[in-house]
Amino acid sequence: MTQDLDAIGLLCPLPVLKLRKRLQTLKAGDRIRLIADDPAAIVDVPHFCNESGHRLIESTDLDGRLVFLVEKRS
Repeated sequence: MTQDLDAIGLLCPLPVLKLRKRLQTLKAGDRIRLIADDPAAIVDVPHFCNESGHRLIESTDLDGRLVFLVEKRS
């Protein structure tokens, strides 16, 4: 299951905080597609995933919108 999380217009640290909160409600293996436009997210989201043990599957830049696909780990 993949959910979308819109963090457009939110600045650091809000995109990561919203991602963390949403991940808490999911089961292991579920995925979230985070969409953000805060330039700091390009550093913050991979760092969060590395520190928390979640898997960053993909990150892309679509015309200034950063899209991250994150899989929840146990």
